[in-house]
Amino acid sequence: MPFAGIAFLWFIGVLRDRLGQLEDQFFATVFFGSGVLFLGMLFTASAVVGAILIAFVSQPGEFVDSATFHFARDVAYSVVNIYMIKMAGVFMTSTSTVASYTGFAPRWLAFLGYVLSLILLFGSYHIRWSFIVFPVWVFTISIYILLDNMSIGRRRSMAAGAE
Repeated sequence: MPFAGIAFLWFIGVLRDRLGQLEDQFFATVFFGSGVLFLGMLFTASAVVGAILIAFVSQPGEFVDSATFHFARDVAYSVVNIYMIKMAGVFMTSTSTVASYTGFAPRWLAFLGYVLSLILLFGSYHIRWSFIVFPVWVFTISIYILLDNMSIGRRRSMAAGAE
């Protein structure tokens, strides 16, 4: 999980670098804040689930029937399915808004972000597969940026070769 967090921070850094001077302070603050909050809750939920597993290994029969297990399980569920998933939706909305205003990503990708963020914000409790929406969206934007940067690099090298 720590490596996933590092990769997500790297993703935020790449997006901010790509925005450069076009970055709107309001949406950039919401974008950065929701990303950091998402990451903090991801680490918190991971720590709680890790603690549940460690406690289960030490006393498997007794722990599952204890109030502590039920409390810890409900805390992990609440952090992930209520708070973390909502911050992912806010991150998607603010990133899509910045993408629409600045054009650092195509409009269809921003529109997709809006639609998927609505699924996270309002349907995550009812739609079982919604947990996969955020990583797939981040992956899609990452692939777009990678391909776009490769084409920019090719154009630069072709221009340098023509001189």
